[in-house]
Amino acid sequence: MADAEDVRSIALRLPDVVEIPSDGFDFRVNNRGFVWSYPEGFGRGRRIRTDVAVLYVGDEAEKQALLRGEPELFFTAPAYEPFALVMLRLDRVGQGRLRELITDAWSMRRDGSG
Repeated sequence: MADAEDVRSIALRLPDVVEIPSDGFDFRVNNRGFVWSYPEGFGRGRRIRTDVAVLYVGDEAEKQALLRGEPELFFTAPAYEPFALVMLRLDRVGQGRLRELITDAWSMRRDGSG
C-alpha cells in the first residue's frame, strides 16, 4: 500500500512538476494542482492529512465512476463536491494504481483540462 512518500516519488518523476511548500504534499504542472494532501476541516480545526490524496479527475462522470466503482479507495467531502476532484485513501491503493492515477491527473492538467 502507498503513503505520502510514494506520492512524492511518482509526482516528481513527471516532467515540469513543481512541488509547492506545504505541511503535506502539493504538486502542480502549468500552475495547476493535480495531487495534494487533503486539508480536512476549516480554520483552526483544519489539519493536513497526508494519508489521503486529493486527485484531479477531469470531469464529473469520471469522479462518479470512481466514487461508485471503488468506494473503498475514493470518497468526497462537501467542500469538494462541485469540483472534478476525489480523495484517495493511500493506505488502500497499490503502487501501480497510484502511479496510474497520478499520471492521469498530471496529464489532464498539463494538457489544459480543467
